[in-house]
Amino acid sequence: MNEVTRILSAIEQGDPHAAEQLLPLMYEELRKLAALRLADEKPGQTLQATALVHEAYLRLVDVDKAQHWNSRGHFFGAAAEAMRRILVENARHKKAAKRGGQYRRVDIETAALAARQRDDKLLALDEALAKLEKHDPLKARLVNLRWFAGLSIKEAAAILGVSTATADRYWVYARAWLQREMAAHDSASP
Repeated sequence: MNEVTRILSAIEQGDPHAAEQLLPLMYEELRKLAALRLADEKPGQTLQATALVHEAYLRLVDVDKAQHWNSRGHFFGAAAEAMRRILVENARHKKAAKRGGQYRRVDIETAALAARQRDDKLLALDEALAKLEKHDPLKARLVNLRWFAGLSIKEAAAILGVSTATADRYWVYARAWLQREMAAHDSASP
């Protein structure tokens, strides 16, 4: 991982060739992360893990914007956030009025209903997570690291600089808070 740290530092300093060196080193881990996120999506998802990795990677190593990576964990936290934003944008795009908006094709199979519910749940989670970020940014960051980056409590605690026990308490609180917000969203939806 010393090589990764060196490359992240070179990207931060504006080396245009450093980004090319990073993808091969991080590709498998990013692809696993993307596959985890897409596993929660509907069957037949048009966005594939490879495309998600590449889109997130392009956002992360944009040479026109200075990036500051403190560590490998910081990079993966940012990757998780980028993947979250891409998935939310994709879900919103599907619901856009020019794509039929509220109108849905009705299939006999229950998969169609489940697919719609997954998109709605992702959007509800994003809204709830945005509220949690305003209410308690540290707990929201923990959710991003756990849910979107797939890190363990111990790994996330190390990145956040808190004890594992504290991270456990934060995780229980954040999950309950998000569930309450999402339930309120569900009850307010038609």
